[in-house]
Amino acid sequence: MITFLQRAVKQIICSVFLVVAAGPVFAQFPGGMPGGGNQRPAAIPGTATDQTPRGNSKITGFVVDSSVTKAVEFASIALYTKVTNKAVDGTVADDKGKFTLNRVAPGEYKLMLTFIGFKTKTINDVKVVKGEDLDLGVIKLSPEVKTLNEVTVTGQKEVIEEKVDRLVFNADRDIAAKGGDATEILRKVPMLSVDLDGNVQLRGSANVRVLINGKPSTIVAQNVSDALKQIPSDMIKTVEVITSPSAKYDAEGSGGIINIITKKNTLQGLTLNIDTGAGNRGSNLGLNGNYRKGKLGISLNGHGRAMYNVKGKSTSDQTATIDGVETITRQNASTLNQNLFGNYSLGMDYDISKTASLTGNIRFGTRNGMNTQDLSTEIYKAGALTGSNSRYVDSKNFSNTVDANLDYTKTFKPQQEFSLSGQFSRNNQKSKYLADLFDADGNVNSRQKNDNPSYNQEITFQADYQTPVAKNQLIEFGGKTIFRQVESDYKYYVAQGSDGEFVTDPSRKSNILNYNQNVMASYLSYQFATKNKWNFKVGSRYEYTVINADFKNSFTLDIPDYGNLVPSVNISKMINGKTFKWGYNRRLQRPGIQSLNPNLNLANPQNISLGNPYLKPEMTDNFEMSWSTSFKGTYLNFTGFYRHTGNSITSVRSNAADIRQIFSGTPYGEILTTALEGVSNSAIVTTSSNIGKEQAVGLNIFGNVNITPKFTIGGGTDIMYQMLSNGSQTTLKASNSGMTIGGRFFSNITLKNNWAVQGFGFVRSRQVQLQGTMGGFAFYSLGIRKEFADKRASVGAGLENFFNFNGFKVRSSFNSAAFTQKTTSTQFNTGVRVTFSYRIGKMSFNQPQRRRGKGINNDDVKDGGGGGGDAQPQQQNSTPATNGPGNRPGGGRPGGQKN
Repeated sequence: MITFLQRAVKQIICSVFLVVAAGPVFAQFPGGMPGGGNQRPAAIPGTATDQTPRGNSKITGFVVDSSVTKAVEFASIALYTKVTNKAVDGTVADDKGKFTLNRVAPGEYKLMLTFIGFKTKTINDVKVVKGEDLDLGVIKLSPEVKTLNEVTVTGQKEVIEEKVDRLVFNADRDIAAKGGDATEILRKVPMLSVDLDGNVQLRGSANVRVLINGKPSTIVAQNVSDALKQIPSDMIKTVEVITSPSAKYDAEGSGGIINIITKKNTLQGLTLNIDTGAGNRGSNLGLNGNYRKGKLGISLNGHGRAMYNVKGKSTSDQTATIDGVETITRQNASTLNQNLFGNYSLGMDYDISKTASLTGNIRFGTRNGMNTQDLSTEIYKAGALTGSNSRYVDSKNFSNTVDANLDYTKTFKPQQEFSLSGQFSRNNQKSKYLADLFDADGNVNSRQKNDNPSYNQEITFQADYQTPVAKNQLIEFGGKTIFRQVESDYKYYVAQGSDGEFVTDPSRKSNILNYNQNVMASYLSYQFATKNKWNFKVGSRYEYTVINADFKNSFTLDIPDYGNLVPSVNISKMINGKTFKWGYNRRLQRPGIQSLNPNLNLANPQNISLGNPYLKPEMTDNFEMSWSTSFKGTYLNFTGFYRHTGNSITSVRSNAADIRQIFSGTPYGEILTTALEGVSNSAIVTTSSNIGKEQAVGLNIFGNVNITPKFTIGGGTDIMYQMLSNGSQTTLKASNSGMTIGGRFFSNITLKNNWAVQGFGFVRSRQVQLQGTMGGFAFYSLGIRKEFADKRASVGAGLENFFNFNGFKVRSSFNSAAFTQKTTSTQFNTGVRVTFSYRIGKMSFNQPQRRRGKGINNDDVKDGGGGGGDAQPQQQNSTPATNGPGNRPGGGRPGGQKN
């Protein structure tokens, strides 16, 4: 395993070796060091360089690891004349293994390729003909192999890698997650935590934008936890965590950006992968086909997954004082969740020419979610039991999503390119529940029903341009427009007895919310790299938002338009093999449909929730500083951060009587009063408001150690102190502070005869909230895999939480001056599964990786629940930022994710 920093350090050593071996030909490069084949060494008097005639031919090639057919990043290349055996030119391969030697004169040469950890390779008889370019194709370097006590030791890929502007978790190394979903993968990523319900936090913030292959999806905007369950873990190649986005990124996502990269194939030929698995809580079947010939590549994927036998139970005690009388409500519930997911996609990429490419993709996703709940309630007033009831609730959530995009990229010269992208995304969702209410004898005396069909649609256009303005400087700018349409149609019905006809509930007011949001944005970014390895990237982005919203059956919402200017600054410096980074960015967070939707969920009449369509965006200032190093197979990273959020979109809880009073006289109060008609004064109501202020300071520590090339352990800890408060002058006035600590551990062992074992564990302490604390939780898993038939087939087994036979309990508490609530939720998540995978067909790596369109990121909506460099100046051995993050194997290079 070799991390980004290890590769960089080793490359410096290789370059020094090359200078010594090849003479002073590398002594002066434009920008201070080789530029990935895009620059030639400056002539130095008295050396072979200034005496060697230059020509107009090019020599290109692609350096890969012969053992895993993976690019060898930053390999050193030296060109020698066969006549004098002197070095006349040289360069360094880029991060995709590609190299180019320009202006080579006709003649006979030999080429030497070196990189630490690989055997030096010499290619003789390199003949350059006048006026013709020479493509050497794929050049394979063989890893150094050492034999110790008859054990063959070879290298393997890092689980966690640090790139210039992001942290990368290589999910394809995870053998325990086969047959699972993206939720299980994200739990293992440093700085992230995913609770029992699939809600994601980054450094304690739920304001995280999740992208799929660098592109947004309306299913993610609708519900992140549901979206993650739709993505099979077998499809995920890497997960990228971007904590300090540059100006290219949408201004929203105040906590950061998570980009999930799915597996793709850019090799030549035809393959079909079959993956299947079954267990006590779920099963899956997936087919993945790839075809590529010449300039055209096509991929077709289909995955289905079933979740069943997902059981849970919960208890809740809540106390409210109404008119001087203490009311205690006690509830017990048993739940069963079942879900069917489908995920299908068709992708295409085509090289129009050597400098232009076209990519397109269409994805269709479905979800059939079914949840049942047995709920019993007891109500005590002044210490005496005054009522009890029970109900059986059958909830269903059906949805389908279509995402389609088309991207065009044109490269004029190295690092100068133009891209044009368009995307359409729509999620249709139908949520409903049916509740049977029982009398004391266990008979159904009435029924309630709520139907809430909705959709969320986005149409996006964007254009981007980047160009070098000097050897070590890069400027980027672009524009973008997003057209969003959201509609929520909610209706309430009641019926008498077990077979009575449903009629409109006279105590509830049905309505239709139309919410149209248009965002226009532009950005400018400038990057500068110095000879002594300082990197600066500064930029600014301006976004103007126009909102038109109304309730079809009543009135128009008066929501003003607003504009936001958001700057970003990222600095990095390498000192003695150690990397230091500093970052600042200002971000905004628009409310998502889950926070806006005013549909009243009465499945549990004592704990209800609804959204607030009057929510405004919140603003966040982020500061971070990191230090990382690698030595002797060990990688360490320490990152400190500070976050300040004003006008925060805060979850608000109180009893119904108090909530009515708090929002009385406000525009939202009219909606709230109508919605809460007939609701018990002691019921706990959860909604959202812009009344919060949050400050958080923390430290993230993570790393991994290669005990041997076949035995790796790693992990880390996240420490955060939060300070929360609001300026409310009502009973909601609150403040809270406290420490949250989380940690993770993993281990990978490769054994003889293609056996592998992996272990993982995660734990997080309770987390403070404005009105209480959310309970802590833990996960652990163990996986084993056996590969056979020339690694075309594999079988595996996984165990999850195998000691939690009595379930895992999460205890939370919430309170204000008007109420207290204590809940205990139990998840029965012990699991076992067996998986099988088989690959049909054959691919060959006989040409360089293909160029892809950059794509679109609409990373700008808050769900209800890093140096920032996007393209590096040539001093950093960078190639043009032509690939979207989901469109090249191993994740996107900086610059793939766009505004």
